[in-house]
Formats: sequence, C-alpha cells, structure tokens
Amino acid sequence: MQKHILIVEDETAIRDMVAFALRKAGMEAMHAPDARAAQTAIGERVPDLILLDWMLPGMSGIDLARRLRKDELTREVPIIMLTARGEETDRVGGLDAGVDDYVVKPFSTRELLARIRAVMRRTHGEDAEGVVELGGLRIDSAAHRVFCGEQPVHIGPTEYRLLHFFMTHAERVYTRSQLLDHVWGGGVYVEERTVDVHIRRLRKTLEPFGKDELVQTVRGAGYRFSTSV
Repeated sequence: MQKHILIVEDETAIRDMVAFALRKAGMEAMHAPDARAAQTAIGERVPDLILLDWMLPGMSGIDLARRLRKDELTREVPIIMLTARGEETDRVGGLDAGVDDYVVKPFSTRELLARIRAVMRRTHGEDAEGVVELGGLRIDSAAHRVFCGEQPVHIGPTEYRLLHFFMTHAERVYTRSQLLDHVWGGGVYVEERTVDVHIRRLRKTLEPFGKDELVQTVRGAGYRFSTSV
C-alpha cells in the first residue's frame, strides 16, 4: 500500500528534494509550507507519516507536533522532525513533544528514507519488506497482496486498504468517521454507512478462511481488528 508522507517545510528547495526522493522510493508526497497548510492537508487526507520542519513561519514545528498529538485524528501518526538544531536539549524537547525521530540538517535523502522506513516498522508493525502478519493473515505491501497461510486472499482495493489499516492499528476501536478519514481520506465525501458496506465485504472475503471474526463490531463505538475473539 503506497505510503502518503506529508512534508511540512517552508523552504521550497528542500521540500522539492524530499518529495522527489519519496516518489522515487514509491511513496506519495504531500506538501505544506506552514502549520496552517499542514492542518488543511491533514483534513483532506490523514498521512501515514509527517516530516515536520522545526522552524516554520507562524506556528513552530514543535507547537504543531504538540497540537497533532492532542488531536484524536493524528495522535498516532508518526512524526519525524527536520531540524538544524542538533543539541541534546533540542532533541529532548522534540521527543517530549511527541516526535518519533529527528533528522539534523543538512541530511542525505538516503538517510531520511532509512529513518522513515525504521519509524514505519516501529509504528505500523511492518518489517523491512513491508510485510504485516497478524492473526494468521499476511499482507505483502510491496506486492499489494494478502495471504492466509500460503493461500492467496482475493480482495477488492477498498477492502485491502481497510484491512491494511486495521492490521497496522490492531486492538484499537475506530469510529466510522475515523475510518473514513484514515482509509478514504478526509477530502472525499462518503457517507458513514459506506463503511458498514465495506466491513461486510471484508468479512465476506475473510469468511472462507475462518478469519472474518477478526473484524469486530464494538457496539456504540465502531470497529476494531483483534486477535482476541
């Protein structure tokens, strides 16, 4: 599943350089020159990871990081801080604000991509090859395929995105609105009942393999993926 990375950086040259490297690595780059534009972009689609410059016009990157960590929609989105401030006190300040990692400027795109992959592995449960395994199911993100044991699971594109999100955010309850934001993207108008339709399709897809019960309804709250049946 292609990763969407939000680059929050006011220097156009750095933003373009990072975006080029991300696209070359098979990721999709989203752009924002400041905190306000970043929040607008997040409202349209929740990214898989945020690259956040420390020194931004208006609201600083640290203040934005704190705000993102308080927002239910972005609380779990990993953040890598891009900064020219390499002193220990600055690094500690960034980590205390909820940043997952930091890269000191100037940096190489090779190092940045390695940091992105490492943070993705820690936060989304993917190994170095983009494989997620849970509850007897395996997603190969690079091949865009799902397996139950050695058997391929034939799955629709929306159900694939839904399953990938569930498996990388297991044991947590998500409302229909949250699933729409994370899986469909906040910029797309889709009715909440559409989520129910695709949940049913996902369960029907997994039923022949005895895995449909992994997708659970939490009455009055939403849905979760759990290996505790």
